Order: sequence, then structure tokens, then C-alpha cells
Amino acid sequence: MRTEPIAEKNIAPAIVCTTSWRLTKVKPLQDYNLEVEFIDGAHGFVEMKQLIMSSKAGVFAKLMDVNTFNRAYLEYGVVTWPGEIDLAPDAMYNEIKRNGTWVLK
Repeated sequence: MRTEPIAEKNIAPAIVCTTSWRLTKVKPLQDYNLEVEFIDGAHGFVEMKQLIMSSKAGVFAKLMDVNTFNRAYLEYGVVTWPGEIDLAPDAMYNEIKRNGTWVLK
């Protein structure tokens, strides 16, 4: 019977994400816009003002505060804000590939 473990401690295989819609860059801009870049090099903009200012903003109404909006960051390749607010990266990617800009209403 073996007395030593076969597996090494604290070793895990690397996870490599190959989905094209994974983001590598997000930069908040003026007027509730974002500049984004994806893992495949696709680049574009997200216009959020119409959504944030609308009566249908829901959780996105919290982003009306510019300081909160400007705290956008990437978490696992997804645009995210404090308070568990995020954007669907697959929908963003598809629209930016088509038009260069994703306008949220």
C-alpha cells in the first residue's frame, strides 16, 4: 500500500477562457459611456445614458451617481459595479461586432 499521496498539494490546472466575449479592458468615459475591449481584440463603446436616466433603469439607476458609474471594473471578464451590477458580455460583444457601439435603452 502506498504511504505517500499521488496528487500534489495546492496544484490546480490552469483555466484558459477562450470565449470571444470575455472582456480585457473597461474604461468609464463621460456621459455614461464605456470603452471596452474583448479578448479577441474587438473594441467598441457602450452608451448607457438612456437606460440609466429612464424610468425602467431598475438596478442601473444606482449608476446615475457618476462616482459610482466610474467605479466600473472587470470581474471574470464581465463589466461590473459595486452592488453586484453587471452587463451581459455576450450581448455586448454581438452588438459591438455589428455596430461598434452597444446602446442600452
